[in-house]
Amino acid sequence: MAKAPKAPLVDRDLIHELTKLLDETGLTEIEIEQDGKRVRVARGAAVMAAPAPQPMAPPVPQVVSESVSKPIDPAKHPGVVASPMVGTAYAAPEPSAKPYIDVGSTVKAGDTLLIIEAMKTMNQIPAPRAGTVVQILFEDGKPVEFGEPLVIIE
Repeated sequence: MAKAPKAPLVDRDLIHELTKLLDETGLTEIEIEQDGKRVRVARGAAVMAAPAPQPMAPPVPQVVSESVSKPIDPAKHPGVVASPMVGTAYAAPEPSAKPYIDVGSTVKAGDTLLIIEAMKTMNQIPAPRAGTVVQILFEDGKPVEFGEPLVIIE
């Protein structure tokens, strides 16, 4: 009895198309589901053996004093200044100039905190309120995203 030829599990053209998409976008992995079949194409994924699990000691309870200062969570802080746009953040008006603010700087509402360059336009980002700069969360000359926390003013 002759066996019927097996249908290919996955369309080779689809795999080639996904590989081309990885090249074009710079992604390292892509996965799609189509007609009940799932295809995942990954590139440069290193396979590493997981270390053997080690027995764990029982957890030791710790007492934390309330007086210990906790790091500020920018997402929950009322004085966070978020980026109003996507662009490149600059701490000073020009590379050799003094930064607009430092940690500990006192600012008034409307004072310039930094500049975000977007579409070749320099946009001054003003302080929304008066206070003291307690954290600077952006790196000079690095990209920022819309809504990304930039500065915390208390």
